[in-house]
This record gives sequence, structure tokens and C-alpha cells, in this order.
Amino acid sequence: MPTYEYECDECGHRFELFQQMTDEPARECPECGGKVRRLIGTGGGLILKGAGFHANDYGKPSCPASGNGKPSCCSGECQSDS
Repeated sequence: MPTYEYECDECGHRFELFQQMTDEPARECPECGGKVRRLIGTGGGLILKGAGFHANDYGKPSCPASGNGKPSCCSGECQSDS
């Protein structure tokens, strides 16, 4: 759910409401009871959640282990000197 920012036309008080997109916009200022308007450009934040967003999507690939426990690399990057 997005957070919407509002400003009162009478007293200038600014506040935020955490609302569903289908909720009716706020109409009354919590400070003075005056008429409020929703500000443009707010309410659309980007939140990256989850385990390893960067590591899973943008990190360097790791070498999978082969049956003998040693890395089986496609490229020579992670081969050991054994």
C-alpha cells in the first residue's frame, strides 16, 4: 500500500496517510479540520525486499560443486591450483 502526502489549504499542515489505492482520498485536516489536497508525485516508493536481491540478481556467479566436492567451473576464474 502506498503512502500519500496531503497538505491543508487553510493552515498548511502536511501529513501522510498509508492507504490502499482504492481508498477515498482524505478530505479533512487532522489539525484544523480544513480542506486538504493530495500532493502530486508522492505515494510511489520503491522497496526492495527479500533475501539477497543484489546477490541473486547482480552478484558474481558462483561455481557449482561437482560430485567430488571440488568446483566444476565453466570458465577458469575459480579453478584451484591443485
